[in-house]
Amino acid sequence: MGDSCCCICLEILCAILLPPLGVFFRHGCCSLEFCICLLLTILGYIPGIIYAIYVIVAVDPQRYRRVIYYYDPQRDPDDCYEPLA
Repeated sequence: MGDSCCCICLEILCAILLPPLGVFFRHGCCSLEFCICLLLTILGYIPGIIYAIYVIVAVDPQRYRRVIYYYDPQRDPDDCYEPLA
């Protein structure tokens, strides 16, 4: 989803009803945040809600994105790696 106030409010509402769902909308299903939220929700509903709201509001989903480089053999050997866009 986006970063607008409306999207964040809907994600928080989903996190109150079903905590992993709100985290899923923000971070995806294979993220560490989702797995932790799912585990906390299984262990207790309230810890799952608290963690989900924290993750939605405070954790940046783009923070752990990797830059992928590829090799271009036709470029200068000193500058042959460049990020994929």
